[in-house]
Amino acid sequence: MGKTKNNKFKRPTFSPDGLSATPVKQTVEESEDEDSPVAELLDKLQSPSADVREYACASISRVVQQSQTIPGFLQRDAVRKIGPLLLDRSLAVRETAAGALRNLSACGNPEVCEDMVRQDALTPLSALLRECCAGFDVSPSNTVKGQKTVEDVANEAVNLLWNLCESSSTAVSVFNKAGLLDVLLHCLQRHPQNMELAISAAHCLHTVTEENTELVRSVNAAVFGVLENILSSTHTSMEYTLLRTLAAGSLWNLKSSLSSAQQSQTLTALATTLSHSLSLDAGELIPELWRAESARLSKETTSAAESDHTDEQPAGHEAEEMEEDVRDEKINGKKTNGKMSKAKNDISDLLPRDRLELREAKALLSAQQTSLEIIVNMCCSDEPSDDEWEEMSSSDESEMCADGMSDTNSSLFSPLCLSAELHTTLLNHNIPQQVLKKAEFPSAAAREICSKDPWKNLLKKMHRVQCRALTCLHNILSSMDTESLGGASGLQDVAQHLSSLVFSSAEALKDEEFLEAVTSALRSLLQIMATKNISQCMTPLQLMSFCEAATSCELVSVRVNALAILGITGSSLAKEKNTEETLQLIGNALLNVAMKDSNLVVCGEALDALFDVFADGDEAEKAGKNINLLSSLKALQPGFRAKLRKEGRGKYSPDQLCVLDNIRINLKRFISYLEGLQRK
Repeated sequence: MGKTKNNKFKRPTFSPDGLSATPVKQTVEESEDEDSPVAELLDKLQSPSADVREYACASISRVVQQSQTIPGFLQRDAVRKIGPLLLDRSLAVRETAAGALRNLSACGNPEVCEDMVRQDALTPLSALLRECCAGFDVSPSNTVKGQKTVEDVANEAVNLLWNLCESSSTAVSVFNKAGLLDVLLHCLQRHPQNMELAISAAHCLHTVTEENTELVRSVNAAVFGVLENILSSTHTSMEYTLLRTLAAGSLWNLKSSLSSAQQSQTLTALATTLSHSLSLDAGELIPELWRAESARLSKETTSAAESDHTDEQPAGHEAEEMEEDVRDEKINGKKTNGKMSKAKNDISDLLPRDRLELREAKALLSAQQTSLEIIVNMCCSDEPSDDEWEEMSSSDESEMCADGMSDTNSSLFSPLCLSAELHTTLLNHNIPQQVLKKAEFPSAAAREICSKDPWKNLLKKMHRVQCRALTCLHNILSSMDTESLGGASGLQDVAQHLSSLVFSSAEALKDEEFLEAVTSALRSLLQIMATKNISQCMTPLQLMSFCEAATSCELVSVRVNALAILGITGSSLAKEKNTEETLQLIGNALLNVAMKDSNLVVCGEALDALFDVFADGDEAEKAGKNINLLSSLKALQPGFRAKLRKEGRGKYSPDQLCVLDNIRINLKRFISYLEGLQRK
């Protein structure tokens, strides 16, 4: 079997997934009506009354959470009309205007964000951010509860900037030219006074520093000083853990600006930060935080309890959870078809500022998810076309496909393997074992708590941490040598662990994100074990049950991984005695997919696995005859060739076509090989 591309988490570039680009330019019937709610709200933005302008912005912020309303606003130049209010005389108007644009960017798709950038949203936003930073130290200290502050406005503005830069490469280019790095650093340094603002700035910085060569060239010692100062903080709160983790991610993105000696010191600091984040046991800490919240709430006065935690929040907060869903969908490549998974209008979905323990729990899980994503990138080459690699058949890829480019600017980075120093540092900080621990299902106690309002949103975050850990494990297995992972016994332990995950929950086998992560990890592990002749722990029946579930998954990458796993296992079994029946099961499963799957990449992987399983050995030869392998391959050969000619160039990438054409040639050769065996 050939190699597979290590997964990498990166800022998503523009794609048409989600809300169609067409509706943005379409004339919606409702928007043609001058008396429509959209027109009425936009007209109120011009009111001489600050209260009316604030009301209009807050109303727009709520309405655009229904994504079908967004085209009507964009068609009426809502961005150009809201933009000037970012510099309104009223702080409250500024904040709600930023919140409205933030929700527009969060609830739309990348095309909406591109449209907002084209409508010059970044010009007033940049001016607002600079004014906010200038006003941090002169902001009145005796602010009345509920009164808007400069830092509240800055937080909304930074979140808007983060959304735009995450979805628009044009926004990142404007960020670089406008010199907004200094603004983010200023907001980062407010962490002693305003942690919420600092974390928002840290998220934004982590995004804009990724694969941003222009920005990397412009950073100086002051930038590293701010980040290293955060890394050296000793505060033990979960929010500080998240802040340090995000700073570590930005440092990793900027590593090529450092000298070799500085890189070595920074690497140790990064590993220490990531190790600390992963060492925290969410299964224990979440119940502790929940009990602490219960105790605190029971002591509060009746008047405080009657407020029911519904103090007015900035408009942008209503899309906070929605933003996270969108970001994860972009990372995972999932389509949203213009709709969010859930409309976030219910008060239970918000995260009020007085739910301190809930905020801490959320920060903990965010820190661990981010830590795992950073480690994934540490254990990944900079080769292009991640999506194409994942969906390509693995047959002889190294011979057929163009070589990827590695990062030549960093002495700590080499393609598909770790540098000796990075390798040693991760091992010394116990990173592989911590990653494996995070791949486990959350504790029953934590799951029970997170099934209750308002903690229920954490269940999805715990699931994401587990899936990121499995993806991380895949990259670690592909990047580290066997002895570093504990040798044969260590790999068998990992195999047993993954096996227990797969078969401990029937519901898990129905979850696409989990299946994609666990099949990638299991594929890497079994390939290594087969190469080292290490016995596997999964029984043939377990394996067939698992692969049957995986091959029925809609995700191409999951089906490809499952077929590769069957091929790896079958080729190992073909070398052993008394495996004929199992090889027949594997052969029939692979033939069924090769003949019936609608995707040529999947069919090609099934054929490639068949070549591996039945290439040699007495057991394989007997099993092949019993399942009529030769006649079956002859029967499907014309259809495979015809489908490749008909669908190939319009549906598949050049790299995929290269692989598929090689499989076509190998199919012809393999049929000749089987005919030769039959004539003996």
